[in-house]
Amino acid sequence: MDTARIGHYGANESASDLVTDSVTDLVARLLLTLGPRSLRISDLMAEMSLVHKATFRSNYLKPALTAGMIEMTDPQSPKNPTQKYRLTQLGKMMVKKLKC
Repeated sequence: MDTARIGHYGANESASDLVTDSVTDLVARLLLTLGPRSLRISDLMAEMSLVHKATFRSNYLKPALTAGMIEMTDPQSPKNPTQKYRLTQLGKMMVKKLKC
């Protein structure tokens, strides 16, 4: 996927096409796993059959947060052990597009 295209629209390219192009397969997998729920990192990792937390954070969580696809349920306490993550409006739009 071409993530360098963020912020650049081609002549026949819509914003939703750009969003789809900028989402990696790993982030797409995270979004589809999360769905309408709010989940902790450990729960997300278990559902995705992943075990290495550092890799999960760098390859799945951080890109999804940076792209505005997911958000923390308690952003004032990012290191809270009960921190959960949920889809943003953009993330919900992406899930709908991915399911089509």
